[in-house]
Amino acid sequence: MKHKAIKRRSVVLGIGATAGVAAVGGIAVSAQASSETASDSSSSSGGLVFDPDGYTEITTTLTDTDGTAHDVTYHFWKAITYVSKPVDEKYQSLIVSVPVEIDGKAVDASNAPIVLSNVIAGYVESSVAAATGIGGAAGSGTPPNGGGPSTSASPSPSASTTATPAPPGGGGAKAMPQMALLAGYVVVEPGARGRTTTNSADEYYGTAPAAIVDLKAAVRYLRANKGRIPGDTDRIVSAGVSAGGALSSLLGASGDSPLYDKLLKEIGAADASDAIFATGAWCPITDLEHADGAYEWNWGTNVTQSTGKVVDQTVSKDLQSQFAEYQAKLRLRGLKGSGFGTLTARNYDEYLVKQYLEPSATTYLTDLSDSDRETYLAKNTFITWKNGKATFAWDDFLTHVGTRKKTTPAFDAFDLSAGENNEFGTGTTKARHYTAYGAKNDTTGLTTKRVASDIPAKLDLMNPMHHLVGKANPKRTKHWWIRLGTNDTDTSHVISANLAAAAHRLGDQVNHLYYWDQGHGANIDLPDFVAWITDVTGYKSKKK
Repeated sequence: MKHKAIKRRSVVLGIGATAGVAAVGGIAVSAQASSETASDSSSSSGGLVFDPDGYTEITTTLTDTDGTAHDVTYHFWKAITYVSKPVDEKYQSLIVSVPVEIDGKAVDASNAPIVLSNVIAGYVESSVAAATGIGGAAGSGTPPNGGGPSTSASPSPSASTTATPAPPGGGGAKAMPQMALLAGYVVVEPGARGRTTTNSADEYYGTAPAAIVDLKAAVRYLRANKGRIPGDTDRIVSAGVSAGGALSSLLGASGDSPLYDKLLKEIGAADASDAIFATGAWCPITDLEHADGAYEWNWGTNVTQSTGKVVDQTVSKDLQSQFAEYQAKLRLRGLKGSGFGTLTARNYDEYLVKQYLEPSATTYLTDLSDSDRETYLAKNTFITWKNGKATFAWDDFLTHVGTRKKTTPAFDAFDLSAGENNEFGTGTTKARHYTAYGAKNDTTGLTTKRVASDIPAKLDLMNPMHHLVGKANPKRTKHWWIRLGTNDTDTSHVISANLAAAAHRLGDQVNHLYYWDQGHGANIDLPDFVAWITDVTGYKSKKK
């Protein structure tokens, strides 16, 4: 029997242009909401059993990307621990939001797709413990907000740890939950352990592969509660940006892989599948063991933002050679219709230009007014505009982007200062090398110049390519949405392109494109992503 108590409260989800309104990448969320509690607690009873009655009913206003305001009522389940033996419940919990009425029309989301939206940034922990409504996931890493011209390829300088949604223009991970709810989908926001957390013994308990193990456990919780939790647990769509995008792609690639079984058992994950239906990945920073080489191949001649100088060219060329060797071993081919065969270090620049960059510029310029297009082309004379198409050379594109964000090596830093070094820390050791080149050239005075014996297995657990190249994982997702800003210098452009090529080679459906003149974290076509979910899942909204 439901216990009902009517109450009024304020739900502050962000700061907008006017007082009391939160701007959310094309969505404005009103600060005032009415709520009705259906149960005193949202905690699952009976172990990992979801409580269908444990929600709070919230009424709020969402404004879509066209500027139209919508009255939305939804059921909200506050933080639910998704494992039976949590290392830290603060992070190993999730929140659920289910729409029940939009603009006065009842919504039946009982069989709607479930959007699993994470806000993980920099492989740092995220939590929903304090969430009071949708969009309440709080990441401790710097949230990438995207957008901006060439010099703004770095993440937002605001390292907020609140649930404030990303500002309009670039979209971002924070806008996803609200957009999905407005579309009538069930929204699940999982927390996860991250690389900076330590226990009382100063041991790092959230380093690799903790985050992906936690996300898999969250999926298992949902699947184990099929028929109890609203939504179609066979149509889970993961979404994430930056490191969250990398984890989203990994979640899709590694579904039901036995490599994770022991780790999942240790934390008491539900005995269910962790395979997902579709993956949404924006600017995924992944394939970390090869990321340094790919970065130098892409940005080796660009000056660095912090120094205004090019990096050590000896190191850069060493890493570029490693990338060339790795790329040749992959034997990936260009997407169908691209006209490219095997992708190598010698032709990848031309492939990126023809397959992604020129089409991206063409779309951007086509959408401009005639006068604005003329002005843009006058300022960017490297672009040839003819018959409604943009063409240019790779070297001129690199000049257009300008500075690179990172020094060299970009990911496995010689001085162990990179976040990724921390990601592979262990015990009381904060940071470790995870590539042979990084270890060999260590500058911190380590007594050994070798990678630790446990690193190779952890790299496999953290790399979606491990599950797509060679013996492909049959339980992987077959639907991929991948996006990257053309001015994003947080990683190499080949990282997402390789991911797309690997999935495409397996016969998967791949929707991959680049946003022109956008930086890291750009997420400017969320309505298209929402429509894509409807398309690939075959879902038909039920509004009465």
